[in-house]
Amino acid sequence: MKVDRPGVPDSETQWRTAGDRIQTLLDSCAAAGTGAHERARQLVREVVALYGAGLERILRLGGPQLAERLATDDLVASLLLIHDLHPHNVDRRVSDALDRVRPYLGSHGGDVELIDVTADGVVRLAFRGSCKSCPSSAATLELAVEDAIRAAAPGIATIEVVGAEAAARPAVIPADTLLAPLRSNGHRHSTATSWHPVPEVAGLEPGDVAGFLVAGSTLLVCRLGDLPLAYRDYCPVCDDSLAGAQLRETMLGCPRCGTQFDVAHAGAGPNGSHLDPLPLLLRDGVPSVALPEPLGAGR
Repeated sequence: MKVDRPGVPDSETQWRTAGDRIQTLLDSCAAAGTGAHERARQLVREVVALYGAGLERILRLGGPQLAERLATDDLVASLLLIHDLHPHNVDRRVSDALDRVRPYLGSHGGDVELIDVTADGVVRLAFRGSCKSCPSSAATLELAVEDAIRAAAPGIATIEVVGAEAAARPAVIPADTLLAPLRSNGHRHSTATSWHPVPEVAGLEPGDVAGFLVAGSTLLVCRLGDLPLAYRDYCPVCDDSLAGAQLRETMLGCPRCGTQFDVAHAGAGPNGSHLDPLPLLLRDGVPSVALPEPLGAGR
């Protein structure tokens, strides 16, 4: 099965890119002169402050239980963060964010431990297990862990990986502006990537393997138990497509050369061969895959 989803204009995409559209409009006002630009910026500040005051009153009237419920929605949580109204402190938000990506890290045979969050906004992490040596460990950090932490705590200044990897894999998150939680899928990455919703993945049954054409890139998604895992549609052994591959327990077999890849361990194959995994995570309840920009062509 291959599903072509060229645009998918939906409410999720609309609100996740709202900050970018607002910034574009502000930038266009600059052409009318400094005065017009400043008036436009002031208008945005006034509107944001008005909605902030409204949110604060809603929370005060609704009490702690309502605040907890609202914080579970990505859009509302983003607005609460903008106005410093989120009911959870930064340590709790970072910890919860890491819990959400642990199943994905487990598919790499590893885990992540939160060491601490310092007063000056530094998150220190330690990777456990084999994910720290997996060829996709960089993508795991930048596209899964970093994405989750940025969305949950946009005020974080730096993410550091302690241990042997600390010197090689620092990930710096610069402080952003007021609209940061609403820009570029909720934040800006240090690498040019974009998250694409693929809701059809939710319909896969355990053991299913399906192909998807997402934003010009062909993906292979297999469901291992409750966990959907995404890979580029490319066999590194025979240099061909994996279309028609079948999953037997944890092994995905290439239908052309017969090579078996262990999807429970990030697609590891024989003699150092490896499938190219892509982060596939739930974002506001919708399965979404991270792809680079510009999208890489098939090998």
